[in-house]
Amino acid sequence: MGAQVEAWDAAGAERAIAVLKAVADPTRYRLLWALSRQEFPVGSLAEMVGAHVAAVSQHLAKLRTAGLVVTRREGTRIYYRVAGPHVRGLLEEASLVASAAPSEGAEPVSGQEAAAAVAQEQPARAAGRRARARRPATAE
Repeated sequence: MGAQVEAWDAAGAERAIAVLKAVADPTRYRLLWALSRQEFPVGSLAEMVGAHVAAVSQHLAKLRTAGLVVTRREGTRIYYRVAGPHVRGLLEEASLVASAAPSEGAEPVSGQEAAAAVAQEQPARAAGRRARARRPATAE
């Protein structure tokens, strides 16, 4: 019973790294979190994060390049929203990993303990994904 090892996908790894780098910035993470709930124009997002519109526009450009947000034009306004449910899943997974990670000064968690914690969360997350997949799309 030998373990099957997948071949290294360098291009896929580079894309994954680009996504993780895009989400790694605190402002971009907050923007994604807000956009995972509903779409917003740049001005509203700038107010939410307490930054200049120009700075928020640059953050949104990076998120767009990484394929995490898409736009919709209405007159002179451009509205941003997450690119799909996979982005919400990414945010949920990041939160799960963060909650399973030891805090400063806490005892380290073994790989088996972390795997057990993730395994306990799997059925709940899968049920949530199935429920979201059955929901009809709404205009945002």
